[in-house]
Amino acid sequence: MTTYGQLFLILLPVFAMIALGVALRHWAWISEAGEDSLFNLVFKVTFPCLIFESVAGNHALRDPGNLLMAPLLGFSLTLLSMGVGWYVAKALGLTIGHGLRTFALAVGLTNYGYLPIPIMDAMFGTESRAVLLVHNAGVEAALWTGGILVVTGLSPLAGWRKLLNVPALSLVFALVCNLTGVSALVPAWVMSLVHTLGLCAIPLGLLMTGVSIQPHLNDPKQLVNLRVTLMAWLVRLVVLPWLFLLVALWLPCSIELKRVLVVQAAMPSAVVPIIIARVYGGQPLIAVQIILGTTALALFTIPFWIQFGLHFVGLAP
Repeated sequence: MTTYGQLFLILLPVFAMIALGVALRHWAWISEAGEDSLFNLVFKVTFPCLIFESVAGNHALRDPGNLLMAPLLGFSLTLLSMGVGWYVAKALGLTIGHGLRTFALAVGLTNYGYLPIPIMDAMFGTESRAVLLVHNAGVEAALWTGGILVVTGLSPLAGWRKLLNVPALSLVFALVCNLTGVSALVPAWVMSLVHTLGLCAIPLGLLMTGVSIQPHLNDPKQLVNLRVTLMAWLVRLVVLPWLFLLVALWLPCSIELKRVLVVQAAMPSAVVPIIIARVYGGQPLIAVQIILGTTALALFTIPFWIQFGLHFVGLAP
């Protein structure tokens, strides 16, 4: 079984890449205008290539349990986590218009992309990565429906249009190619190009994460709200992991999906709530405090939860 120290060493390059993104933005090697270009390159080119390569020929996705249960669990666990965050925020004394909605979203949305993917690649290989990507389709659906509802109070129907994006469409296309066998007909040179671009997705995505965080580091005094940070640690890194692990233990999931749930249980909050809060009238500072706080502590808690989680759900050798 992978030890705590080995898991910690797997995480170090991931967090170092995020720190490099912070430094590049601080030094203005990536300008504010360059952020949009980096986002488009990652979101519309390299990440769709990673999705296609991971999904199109992956036999694990021909298991109906992976294909159907993975996005269903991604959707339901995300909404349930936001619900827990909502009631904790109320108990904390936060109110609508003063951080309650943003707290619920930021605490409830686990990091589901650029942080867990390299961890799963290092530990389990590409078959589990493909199941993670399908699981993430459900998380995206929860984000752009229930998540938008949490932050704005608007109808979730308004968020469904956000699901029509390049990564989602590339996932659907890759699944169709997988299930119909068309993926075997894709020319080798095309797959080579897709592979090369896909290799860039994770490092560029981690750099983009650091770049997006850096502007919020200019006023360090605002980054820590003791009540918010401590409660976010408790909910995201202590309470909610049990929800994911118990689901992995009790439901008849495939081994690949159990691994996804164990890794997701260990993750800190995702970065996207900062953007959602800014665009939809939430409290971006609350999101920043939660994301930075949980991410910093997660460097040390992720190895514990993954090691414990694999043993708890019966996947440890």
